[in-house]
Amino acid sequence: MADIPRSEYPRPTFVRPRWLCLNGAWEFEIDPCDSGLERGLDRRPLSGRITVPFCPEATLSGVGHTDFMAAVWYRRVIDIPADWQGRVLLHFQAVDHDATVWADGVEVGRHRGGFTPFACDLGRCAGKRVTLVVRARDDWKRPQARGKQSQRHGNHGCLYTRTTGIWQTVWLEPVPETRLERPRVTPDWRGGGFVLEQGVTGARAGLTVRATVSHRGERVAMAEEPAGWPGARLQLTIAPGKRRAWSVADPHLYDLAIELRTADGTVVDHARSYAGLRSLAIDGTTILINDEPVFQRLVLDQGYWADGLMTAPTDAALVRDITLSQQAGFNGARLHQKVFEERFLYHADRLGYLCWGEFPDWGTGLNVVVDDHVQPAATYVAQWLEEIERDYSHPSIIGWCPLNETAHHLDDRITGLDDLTRAMFLATKQADRTRPVLDASGTSHRVAESDVYDSHDYEQDPVKFRANHAGTAEGRPLVNVPGDARRRWSVPYGGQPYFVSEFGGIWWNPKAKAGEDSWGYGQRPKDVEEFHARFAGLCDVLLDHEKMFGYCYTQLTDTFQEQNGIYGFDRSAKFDVQRIRAVQTRIAAIERQAPAAAAAAAAVGERAAKAG
Repeated sequence: MADIPRSEYPRPTFVRPRWLCLNGAWEFEIDPCDSGLERGLDRRPLSGRITVPFCPEATLSGVGHTDFMAAVWYRRVIDIPADWQGRVLLHFQAVDHDATVWADGVEVGRHRGGFTPFACDLGRCAGKRVTLVVRARDDWKRPQARGKQSQRHGNHGCLYTRTTGIWQTVWLEPVPETRLERPRVTPDWRGGGFVLEQGVTGARAGLTVRATVSHRGERVAMAEEPAGWPGARLQLTIAPGKRRAWSVADPHLYDLAIELRTADGTVVDHARSYAGLRSLAIDGTTILINDEPVFQRLVLDQGYWADGLMTAPTDAALVRDITLSQQAGFNGARLHQKVFEERFLYHADRLGYLCWGEFPDWGTGLNVVVDDHVQPAATYVAQWLEEIERDYSHPSIIGWCPLNETAHHLDDRITGLDDLTRAMFLATKQADRTRPVLDASGTSHRVAESDVYDSHDYEQDPVKFRANHAGTAEGRPLVNVPGDARRRWSVPYGGQPYFVSEFGGIWWNPKAKAGEDSWGYGQRPKDVEEFHARFAGLCDVLLDHEKMFGYCYTQLTDTFQEQNGIYGFDRSAKFDVQRIRAVQTRIAAIERQAPAAAAAAAAVGERAAKAG
């Protein structure tokens, strides 16, 4: 598959042996007014070509059309391998925003939401030639989850070039009628193993699920349970001498093999996965990882590339962003306003990189102070639950954040945001009881029992920044108050773990030309030495704060006109990374009683530096 773009297996936590990547050349046509169905675009060849999985706005797609597109169409004729048994599933890892799929003129699937995967059942079609047609609609006049995609013609502020249509891998796999579903793997830290919840499609009497945990070919745990509807729950306990934790310093992963068997031992379906043994807990104002306070040195990651936009140009580009971050002393990232490709989380799992997952709620109107208009709440919750379901088993995910900067004040006449924030929070807690949940990052906290509380603070003066957070130790943390300070914007702080989940954003691009669209937060430093002094001063405030469990610096790379990254948009070095790492990897206040955690934090950057 060397000549096929992004040809690596797209679903690393649930790997079947047989599959076919459909990335590459597809027929393509822009449908400016969404009239294509009436004009028969579903029944004829299309006029252009595109390289999937890159969106038509991206230069890597071969199209590079950045104006608004109400709809786009794709068409491809495929040959199904003759030796594929059972049914054939057609997978789309992400299509923005509203997708309809036809196979030989018959509608086989619909999906709404531009960031999460879906599959279409093509039935039994081994050896057949099938014509696939996909329509993706992207109505920019209606509220929908867009993340950082600009709703104007061009980029502006912290909003960037849009993504329309297919932007992640398209692929096929053969599956039996009765088959395994995506597993849910929960680390059992106290029990020394894992809990596997394994769904089964077409479950019937006499089936069992067998799971085997191994490391370097040595079996360390095995369990087998009956697989009635809706599946099986297995307890996989590792012998004490074979237990090894997953951490930022030692991201150990076990191999997991899963089989669906009949009563006589015949294997009906089988798949591979992996698992990391780690725990998350809250102790007062501290989040513990494996019973240790680990200061979360996070960076805001937008996940954009100049040539691929939201799609990484290569799998290696995903790895590079993580290692660049680690080289700068960060031990994780807030995956901001985007559901990252699952391959990114796979690499985060194996590299020991902490991640907060987030719903890309910008574009829904929730981040704008207007009258109550939060109406498509059901689809937002549905898309968010799809993200949690996809990423539940990744050990690198250590927290969830459903909403970001929902700037609405508390008012009994404006209740839609209150309801939606609570719905998103409760849905997250029901879908995942193992990770802390932040109800809304930065502004408009609505859930009193939220596991985490935070603020965004782009004050550039370290002295004023310290003063802003002096009250946190007394239970009076900074609460963002946009606009009218006389109004209440959040429910009161309840003593939860607290962190500044956006700060810094120091504007630095000495190559920017007069009149060029370039910006960052605050006054641009006069020279690089002033940048380093400001960066150190801001980080020191939070590292030394005994009531701060972490921070998130804005941001990893420049992103188009927002030029406040540690690295350039092309991932080139802008600063002395050794100095930046030295600032971040010193012992934080919450780690002073946990030397192992502090040593681990320092080791990550050293390991990444050697790898780089």
